Amino acid sequence: MENVNYYLKYLDELEIINKEEKKPTLLLHACCGPCSTAVLAELTNFFDITIYYYNPNIYPESEYEKRYDQFKLIPQVKLIEKCDYNDQEFYNAIKDVDNYDKLKEGGKRCYECYKLRLEKTCKYAKDNNFDYFSTTLSISPYKNSNWINEIGIELMEKYNIKFLYSNFKKKEGYKKSIAYSKEYGLYRQEYCGCKYSLEEMKNYLSDKEKQ
Repeated sequence: MENVNYYLKYLDELEIINKEEKKPTLLLHACCGPCSTAVLAELTNFFDITIYYYNPNIYPESEYEKRYDQFKLIPQVKLIEKCDYNDQEFYNAIKDVDNYDKLKEGGKRCYECYKLRLEKTCKYAKDNNFDYFSTTLSISPYKNSNWINEIGIELMEKYNIKFLYSNFKKKEGYKKSIAYSKEYGLYRQEYCGCKYSLEEMKNYLSDKEKQ
């Protein structure tokens, strides 16, 4: 796709929404509580937000539950839809990714993971009459915001529901999320979520100890 400044498109959309008499509804896919804090702080004045917690990539299940519990500590969270844990959906989504890319952070594995979670969010938003859908994923400096927006646009066109463009790492969004997490006493995980990223984190720590 062409090179697009999604952050400017996002600001343009907020300007349009700000002129409306009623807040539109937004189904916001959330990967974890810490990443959601700064996003919620930014969007609460523009949308009626429901958090959608769908992350079958997270491993193990105890980690899935631990991350979900953090939303209870965030004051801006009013409504949340939690999906049952089913990691097989993640493994099915990446089954055709070769082993090299499965082990590589930021590669094809991650693209398929973004797509899986965004499409599930989009379908739920469409079926439940939300005005918009989006995700907190782009706040992370380790996530490819261009991929996230390109997938979101494809789904918007496929399902005929508005996608809120995002690059929430802009304007120190990630830094703000760290500050909010400290303020609310949130658990901040040390790896993205899946077993591959967990293994990568363990290898990094092991190599660091050897230095």
